Amino acid sequence: MLDVRRLRLLRELKIRGTLAGVAEALQYSPSSVSQQLALLEKEVGVPLLHKVGRRVQLTPQAEILVEHTTHLLERLERAEAEITASLTTVSGTVRVAVFQSAAHALIPRALSYLAEDFPHLRIEITEREPERGLFEVSARDFDLVLAEQYPGHTRAHWPDLDRVYLATDALRLAAPPRPAGALPGGLDTPAGYDRLRGLDSLHDASALPWVMEPRGTASREWATQLCRAAGFEPDVRFETADLMAHIRFIESGNAVGLLPDLVWAGKAPALRLLDLPGAPHRTLFSAARRSSAHRPGVIAVREALARAVTKVAAPTVTNPLPPPA
Repeated sequence: MLDVRRLRLLRELKIRGTLAGVAEALQYSPSSVSQQLALLEKEVGVPLLHKVGRRVQLTPQAEILVEHTTHLLERLERAEAEITASLTTVSGTVRVAVFQSAAHALIPRALSYLAEDFPHLRIEITEREPERGLFEVSARDFDLVLAEQYPGHTRAHWPDLDRVYLATDALRLAAPPRPAGALPGGLDTPAGYDRLRGLDSLHDASALPWVMEPRGTASREWATQLCRAAGFEPDVRFETADLMAHIRFIESGNAVGLLPDLVWAGKAPALRLLDLPGAPHRTLFSAARRSSAHRPGVIAVREALARAVTKVAAPTVTNPLPPPA
């Protein structure tokens, strides 16, 4: 009988690519991983790994084992979900990966709902970029990921994950509020005010400094293309993934930027918001492994997130029906 734990190590190696990656993900030492895989080779009776430079690669026989292991783990997870669903009390732990603005706007209220309705359910929240979060749910590091998708940019589809629509969120140009007085150094100086006075469209911001998310992120790619379509290359002075920092840069008069309505968490915006050409929106969704999507805990978290959207979102953030495919 093959050891399921060792089979999982082999599957993890397929996913992570290196013994060090497996060791880090499962909190083992690299030598322990190597020893367990060596024992698995003895159990199977055929070579499972061969060296390619400093790395190891799976043999065709190992690939066969990984495929069967994936199906085995899915069946075990489905069995656990069915057993949990048969209980009258929703309990256990749900590990959730969320992106930054959702963590700020939705998670606190959703956690309050869960604490009130399911006091025996433990929720663990970790901030992750959506692309990484999707990978880590597939790899079983998390049970659920809350992700975003910008116009013209699609997230990778993992065959073992479902995808449940959560909300549609308007995107707008954010500028400093009309200055009540002059502040030193930024756009709220008299000269800056003159530039802001005529800021009524995206094109009007072509000569202003910008704050954007880091290069390589979906939001940055979308924002850059939007500006280029308007006829200019944005002068990006500030880069950060923290949208709360975006607000501070803009509020202080040092930049303009593009923000989703959800970032205000149902409160009155602190900035001046201007509509963009085509009224662009981003889409929020959650993803879980299909084999565990029916766990009561996962269902409870998704329902709490949907409730949170209706309570904290601006009127332009909607969630009754997903947009057309």
